[in-house]
Order: sequence, then C-alpha cells, then structure tokens
Amino acid sequence: MLGKGAGGSGAKPAKPSFVSYVIPEGHQARRKGYPNLLQKKWEGSSRFIHKEIHIKEPIEKEVNLHLLPGELLLCEANTVLKCVQEDGSNRGAYGKLICTNFKIAFLGDESASDDNEPEFKNKIIGENDITLHCVDHIYGVYDEKKKSLSGQLKKYPEKLIIYCKDLRVFHFCLRYTKEEEVKRIVSGIVHHSQTPKLLKRLFLFSYAIAAPTNTDTQSQTVMFDAIKDWREELERTKGNMKYKVLSANEAYKVSEKLPLNFVVPMSLSEESILQYQGRGIPIWCWSCHNGASLLKMSAFPKEQEDNTSQMHKIFLDGVYKTINKPPYEVLKTDDLSSSLPSLQDIQAAYTRFKQLFLIDNSTDFWDTDVKWFSLLESTNWLEIVRRCLKKAIEVVEYLEGQNTNVLLIEENASDLCCVISSLVQVMMDSHYRTKFGFQSLIQKEWVMGGHCFLDRCNHLRQSDKEEAPVFLLFLDCVWQLVQQYPPAFEFTETYLTVLSDSLYIPIFSTFFFNSQHQKDTNVSGEGHNAQSSHFRFLTVWDWSVQFEPKAQVLLNNPLYVEKPKLDKSQRKTTRFKHQRQLSLPLTQTKSSPKRGFFREETDHFIKNILGKRISKLINSSDELHNNFTEFYDSWHCKPVDFHGLLLPHIEGPGIKVWAQRYLRWIPEAQLLGGGTVATATKILDVIEEVQSLQKKMDEKHSLTVPQSREALPMPRNSARLSSLFPFALLQRHSLKPVLPTSTWKDLEDEDDLAKRDDEFVDLSEVI
Repeated sequence: MLGKGAGGSGAKPAKPSFVSYVIPEGHQARRKGYPNLLQKKWEGSSRFIHKEIHIKEPIEKEVNLHLLPGELLLCEANTVLKCVQEDGSNRGAYGKLICTNFKIAFLGDESASDDNEPEFKNKIIGENDITLHCVDHIYGVYDEKKKSLSGQLKKYPEKLIIYCKDLRVFHFCLRYTKEEEVKRIVSGIVHHSQTPKLLKRLFLFSYAIAAPTNTDTQSQTVMFDAIKDWREELERTKGNMKYKVLSANEAYKVSEKLPLNFVVPMSLSEESILQYQGRGIPIWCWSCHNGASLLKMSAFPKEQEDNTSQMHKIFLDGVYKTINKPPYEVLKTDDLSSSLPSLQDIQAAYTRFKQLFLIDNSTDFWDTDVKWFSLLESTNWLEIVRRCLKKAIEVVEYLEGQNTNVLLIEENASDLCCVISSLVQVMMDSHYRTKFGFQSLIQKEWVMGGHCFLDRCNHLRQSDKEEAPVFLLFLDCVWQLVQQYPPAFEFTETYLTVLSDSLYIPIFSTFFFNSQHQKDTNVSGEGHNAQSSHFRFLTVWDWSVQFEPKAQVLLNNPLYVEKPKLDKSQRKTTRFKHQRQLSLPLTQTKSSPKRGFFREETDHFIKNILGKRISKLINSSDELHNNFTEFYDSWHCKPVDFHGLLLPHIEGPGIKVWAQRYLRWIPEAQLLGGGTVATATKILDVIEEVQSLQKKMDEKHSLTVPQSREALPMPRNSARLSSLFPFALLQRHSLKPVLPTSTWKDLEDEDDLAKRDDEFVDLSEVI
C-alpha cells in the first residue's frame, strides 16, 4: 500500500542485535562459484547483520571485459553487490568490480533486454562504467556511517559509494567479497582516481600510442590551428579591413598562453605585441555587420610597484589611442573581474548546486522535495547563469545598438572572457548556432583561446583551488538559449549534455590541456613542431567514436529552421550582402526614463504579483541603464528572426534548471510521456503527415517529390518517452508515491488519510 510496505511510514527500522554468520535464507543455492562466507574473517562481525536484501542470482556465464587500446586491468573484486536503494531497502545484482587505468566498471547481469534496448548508447562508456576523471568523491560506509576515503586506508569499508561528476551515484556492497579483494579494489580505486598525477601518465597518452591511426576522418569543424582558418574567419565576418592575422608567436616567443596565430588591429606594431608577453594587447574575437568588433585582453597584475604600474598605464594609453580612432569605432572597456562573480564564487555555487542532484536513494530525494526550490535559490547557480547572460546582452547592445567596439578584460582572458565572448557570438551570429559552427566557436574561443581545461576540470588532482566549472557554466547559458528558441539551433540539448560528459573522457585531447603550447610541448617533447610525434590524439568532434549513426541523429534538431539561400537576383537587390537579418532595427528610438522590464502598458496586478520576485533577481547595485532596458524591451516586442539576433529572457521565470543533465539519473524527476521530447514528437507527427499529403498531391500532378529531411528516430510509443529522453530509458522507474516522505510521516495510516480527504470535500462546512 502507499502508506506502508518496505520502510513503513519512512521511519528507519531498529538496528538488530542478533548477528548472523549464515547466508540469508534463499541464497544457499547461489553460493556455487563464490567464496565460502563462513570461512571469512572480517575486522567487524557486524558485516553479517541479517537484513532483507533483494538480490538477483549471480550469473553463471562469464561477462567479457572490453578494454580499449592501451587500457590495462589493474585490480578486480568478485561477488560485489551493486545496490539500487529505495526507501532504505536494498535491491541489486551480483557482479565483478574492476579498475583499469581508464575506468571503474561493474560487470553484472544488467544488460538491457531487446525490448528495452537503449536508443542512445555510448560506445566508449557503458551504463556501469565510470572514467577515473569522472570520479568526484568516494565514500566508505563503516557501521552505517559514511566517511570520505582518500590516501592510505587503515580500515576497509563494507560499502563503497562513488559520486560522479556527471551526477551519477553508485553503491557497491562488499560484504560478500573476499577480504583480500576488498583491500585491492578499494585501495586501487582510491589511488587511481584521487591521488595527484603527472600529465603524461594520463590515459590520454596511452590511448594515443596504442590506438590505430585513422586519417580518413574529415570534419567540417574549423580547428583554428592554421593561419588560413583565421584569415577565412576574418573574411567571413568582414573584419579583414581593420584587423590582421599575426604569426609573431612562432615557437611561442610572445606568450605560452596565446596560440601560434592570432588576430590584432592593423595599427598595432609588432614591437608593442612583443613588449609584455601578450599582456595589454587587444586580441580580436569577432566583427559585427556594422563594423564594430569584440576584443579581449589579458590584464596586467594589479599589485605591482609604482614604476612598473606607471609604465603599464602609459603602454595601455598608447594602445587605446591607436584603436580608438578612425577607422576603428569608439572603444568600450569592460573589466569582467569586477562585474561578474569570481572563479571561487562560481565553484562554491556549483558545489552547493550539485548536492541537490547527488541523491543516495529516493527517500532522500522526497525528503527535500518540499523545500527544493528554496534550496535551489540558495545555491546561487542560476543567478550566476543569469548574470552571465545579462552581461552578454550588455555587450550585444554596445556592438549592435551603439556601434561601439567592446574590449573584455580579464587576468588571463581565458575564463570569463571565453564565456561572454562566446555567448555574444552565439546570440549575434547564426553561423555559431549550427553544430559545426558551434564546435568551431569552441575551438576558437576556448581551445585556442587558452582556457585551462586541465586545471579547471582538475584532471590531474593537483590543486582544488584552480577547479571551477567555467565551461559547464557556458554550456548551461547556451542551454537557456536553446530551450527558449529551439528552432534557432541545429543541435539539441542532448548534444550539449554529451558534450559536457565528454569533458571527462580521456581519449580526446580537446579538453585535457591548458593551452596549445602545453599540448604541442607534450606531444613533440621539443616545442611547437608536433609533426614528428608518434602521438595521434583524437578530437571530441568526431562523434562516431562515441555513437553509432542512429544515436548521432539525436544530436541534431529536427525542428531547426535552416537559413534560406538567396538566388542571384535577390542578392543583387540586397543593400548589404554581408548584413545578417536582424530582429531589431538599427535606428534607435527615444530612450524611455522607465527602468526594469515592465513597460507602461503592464497591468498593475501583474506588477504587484511578480514585481517583488523578479526585482530580486534582476536588480543589482549596477542597475540596468536606460539604453540597455530599451534595447532589451524593444527586441522582445518584435517577432523573432531565428537567423538574426537572439536575446534570452533573463527575468526570474526565464532562467531554468537544465533538467536533462542534472536530473537524468533520478527516476522520480521524470515526466513520463511529457517534456520537450513529447512536444517534438507531436510536431514530427504533423510534419510527416504534411509531407505525406504533399507527396500524394505531387504524385497526382506528376511533380518531382522533394526529399524530406531525416527525422529524429524517437520511439512513437509514449509509454517509452519521458522528459529526460534519451537518458531516462536507462533508469528503473520508482514506485514511490508522489507525496514527499515528510508528508507520509505525518499520516498515521490509510484510514486517517481517507478521513482527511473527506474533511476537505465536505461541502456543508463551505456553505
């Protein structure tokens, strides 16, 4: 029944005083091939406290271990129970727990049946695989007490809990495992996933040596590792009239943070670029259709001697004068370190945020259900997402509305500069909303821009102080745009989710170096010439390495509206060939003195209801100025052009939780038969029906039938769909009632529940 059963009303059962050294009844026949539990000598006899455990029979057949090239088996343990905990009762399956130099894996009889074969399966990482870089924290359970594991262990736990960076949680019971195997597997997992490493000891290098070289793959993604890539990008954005590509960083003599080739204003001399190792130099990011450009700069250290500071000030004044006169537009500088949260604040907010999703069992999930939104707000993560989007809109307003160059300044111009510059380009340039364009953007602004992926993801486990989810913050911001304007993006939220997962797969070099200099040095061992190296790193943009073609289709948005191609006659009549279609007129209207997002015609009732809540989220000490407010309101008053400028809604309700990534492993959070996937499925049904009717009409009139686009291979059975598709198909659905456990604890029994229902519907008391 709902109110009773396993776990009763939610209260924990009393700890039994009887200690049993006999295998629980019903499992005597399952001991074949497993160690004799009666002959084991454990440090604590409480391991065998009799407890009701629902266990799948151990498999008789040997489960094959699939190793990648260069992958080595380090340790293993048999008779491990992988638990699925619900309401305090244990369910699980026997199997083998292994640790390699690439992953932690559980080999058990949990393979999906043919009827429930997942539509989205990763070829590298299985359902029960955890890459060593994906391990976040490891805990051991001692006498029902959880303790963090690290370093050398004096006592080994009876249960192992692994929290992953992709927010999965694994529980492994070691009660029925040999003591020697427990020591080996626990020590091995803790050592290989938690201790500091050297860069060349990563599996990335082992795989690069052992994996066969595939030279046939050709990607449309622009890697920006050659000077022609930069020149083509300058030509595409019409920035080649004012900016030039430099190769002055040959052998990284200017700066190890800068790529070999980068773009600067034509008026800058090479002497000034070489003077301070790239600091104080405006680096070109992108040019707007009206000639305004987005630039970034590495700032000089703030704490330094007066003489040095004065020299730096004189140098910067000279640079500003050079680029703040014709043919360049007026320059606006923006120090992101003073207008956005610090990396420490971002890391602290995400640490609080992810705790909402690292759930040990369904009971814990429902216990927090009543106060979940207040806990979410207290993490401050969504507020940081909103502030980044707001800052990007401010930059867009200067570029588009005021025809002003914007110079983003940061200490190394490789963290928040990457976030804001990338968001601005996604909002203003529809090319970067295609899949290959988005991947090229990440290559340009993040990989070649010198973002410290190795440190920010803490791949080497050397310093927690450098860790910060900056790239994940960017993907979360992009997801906000994707969920607000789905037809504007060629890729799906599933694409963004698997891209975030790829941060922790060490067979791709994309996210495992701090700079191009670090990669080239470690590849060749002698500097920038990597041609003689025997290492052949893969790029994450080759999705065929992870997914079959059928699964790759799920990365593409079937609702994407392709940009119409103009014929020659239309191009001749176009005033500006390179001008992108915009949803906002270029002429400015009179600025309104009114502040905020409410306009004159807004109803007073809505102001009173929503005003306090929204003002808390959108107002800050640097209150929105009139130009920004008018720009924002004016754009949202007009129809959206999915190939023009896009501005996200940043009011309180507009910023949402990226449910597919953060909630995908929690079955209770699924909306069966609902969510965006259900909407997309219905639209696809209509599209197919229209195409079918069009085909019949064309056949009737003997016309050529146009080929339709490949549709998203979604199962049309609504029983198999959920809001967290395609990941939800891997999950078991919980039978937990919708009411939170805290509510059930207040109800004595079902009769009392029925009485309370009658009290609520008694019409005599209402009259």
